[in-house]
Amino acid sequence: MLETITGFLADWYLVTKALHIVSVISWMAGIFYLPRLFVYHTEQVMRGSPTDAMFQTMERRLLRGIMNPAMIATWVFGLALVFTPGVVDWSSAWSWVKAGCVLAMTWFHHWLGLRRKDFIAGTNTRTGRTYRLMNEVPTVLMVLIVFAVITRF
Repeated sequence: MLETITGFLADWYLVTKALHIVSVISWMAGIFYLPRLFVYHTEQVMRGSPTDAMFQTMERRLLRGIMNPAMIATWVFGLALVFTPGVVDWSSAWSWVKAGCVLAMTWFHHWLGLRRKDFIAGTNTRTGRTYRLMNEVPTVLMVLIVFAVITRF
């Protein structure tokens, strides 16, 4: 049974890798854009206004319609790659760096989801500056992931 699964994963390696990359790109697009929406929502929108409702709709659709499915697909295809024989060498630092960064990116995704709930409840206390600074988190993680995977240090 295990040989059948690993054989399947090996046969479909390039397709899995391509789907993983597409998923990551989609997820990252949302992770970069949602904090920017929060900046504008915080600095330019009055609570309860039609613009507030519009921003909440945009944020909900981005998170639920793009980011959540993309994150799930990233994890599914990423784990498929992890279980593909010969792809990940857990004795190398790069794989642990990538794994740690992916966990941090997932935490950041959920942090954004919690901030969206703050806007819904009208309890957002964070400033546009906070969201601008937090928008740097995925950039740093992305750079670390790309260098870890490409250089395999």
